[in-house]
Amino acid sequence: MPVSVPRPVRPGPPPARTMAQLRAERDALRGLTEAGDPTGVERQHALGKRTARERLDLLLDEGSFVELGVFRRRRDEGSATEGRRPRTDGVVTGSGTIGGRRVFVYAQDFTILGGSLGAEHARKIHRVMDLALDNGAPLIGLNDSGGARIQEGVASLDGYGGIFRRHVAASGIIPQISVILGPCAGGAAYSPALADFTFMVRGTARMFLTGPDVIAAVSGERVGPEDLGGADVHGLRTGVAAVVHDDEEECLEDVRHLVSLLPDNNLSSPPDEPRQGDPEEDRRPRLAEIVPAEPNRPYDMREVVAEIVDDGDLFEIHEGWAPNVLCALARMDGAVVGVVGNQPMVLAGVLDSDAAQKAARFVRFCDAFNIPLVTLVDVPGFLPGTDQEHAGVIRHGAKLLYAYCEATVPRVQVIVRKAYGGAYIVMDSRSIGTDLSLAWPGNEIAVMGAEGAVNVVHRRELRAAVDPDALRTELVADYKERLMHPYRAPEEGFVDDVIDPADTRVAVLRGLAVLRDKRREQPRRKHGNVPL
Repeated sequence: MPVSVPRPVRPGPPPARTMAQLRAERDALRGLTEAGDPTGVERQHALGKRTARERLDLLLDEGSFVELGVFRRRRDEGSATEGRRPRTDGVVTGSGTIGGRRVFVYAQDFTILGGSLGAEHARKIHRVMDLALDNGAPLIGLNDSGGARIQEGVASLDGYGGIFRRHVAASGIIPQISVILGPCAGGAAYSPALADFTFMVRGTARMFLTGPDVIAAVSGERVGPEDLGGADVHGLRTGVAAVVHDDEEECLEDVRHLVSLLPDNNLSSPPDEPRQGDPEEDRRPRLAEIVPAEPNRPYDMREVVAEIVDDGDLFEIHEGWAPNVLCALARMDGAVVGVVGNQPMVLAGVLDSDAAQKAARFVRFCDAFNIPLVTLVDVPGFLPGTDQEHAGVIRHGAKLLYAYCEATVPRVQVIVRKAYGGAYIVMDSRSIGTDLSLAWPGNEIAVMGAEGAVNVVHRRELRAAVDPDALRTELVADYKERLMHPYRAPEEGFVDDVIDPADTRVAVLRGLAVLRDKRREQPRRKHGNVPL
């Protein structure tokens, strides 16, 4: 008889888990993901840096953050992933509010794979950038990354390309802010360079295309990461960093302040802050004391701006770079304005290549986002010398000229003291389209200063004179009397009014009120060709 072999008992399906179990599993997984790797968190703190989530807590209104892609992971590609597929893939993305206003954010997480950018990491950033543009809300990126994820090859480079393309698509439509809180090397550095404003923190933030090791291998030059691309390098020398701070908390608080001064997008205006009191009665007599009547004596233009704007409060951009020109956002009677002013404390307030680039970028930003421009002029000209000429001061000066000529927002020019030569034209003169030109009683507007003009025009007479010094004094006085007196430009229509310095705030506010509904249609074209 055949022997009967008992069939193996197949196990039945596992008992269905209850909803309570599923919810508990979900909560545990999310809790572990949000807590992060304790070793990585400890290492981050030891470097003097906060984690991505701690930074978002400082940046956003309490309880406002809505995270996207919290469970996202890199794809399982066998040995290529080496079993390392942490959730979030090294970047926290989502949306929250600052002062009750919607923003979209991403924060790279250096505790996970060094914050390196792989395909999924990039896709998360792409999505939040798309949402920011679709919703017309500011975009803020907190950068702390080792760069492209080498193990993922070209997919990482493609991810960066997608980020850069979206930066350009959003440019001039929504404000874009980059905050560098750790390393930002290689192609990653182009993301902050494409943003409207870049913040950096001393001691921890580093940004460069080619790191110290590669530079040493290629050229033999030895340089440390801080000297190569630290916060002060970009805040003082390159102009990549618009604002530099000593610690993360102060930096992120300043980002919140900046957002409060910006509109949500190019179709809206910056939020007003209602003020009490009659602006028509708000005279500032101290202005006449700050600025010396003598054209060659220095003073601090910041003090002038502080007297004109609300509460003396100005948000200065690129304070350390090209300090011979001042660019700041501030409020006047509660409304946001952009202020550009020559700074006589530095190089006598001349324009040079860096100052022209700094001011041009600021003017274009203000114009893109409906922020009126107030230009305070005290400029002796462009900085002379072979270094400047060979550095392309013509081309860089043309950027500022282009920016003002193109601007359609309300524009008010105030000639505080002197305005000579091409620098007068470039600093938002009537000839390039300012809407209202005001001047103080001591203004001097001319091709050049009287002494220089006399030396050029009367050089032969001076050479032949028995007493050239006496003749020069006489000719200088005559030149000033005929061509540089305070009412010459007003008489010819290049200045609308000569005002009492104490009335500067009132006069500017009146002008901005007149220009509040200004509209100017631009001719149809693909785009202009800025002299980059």
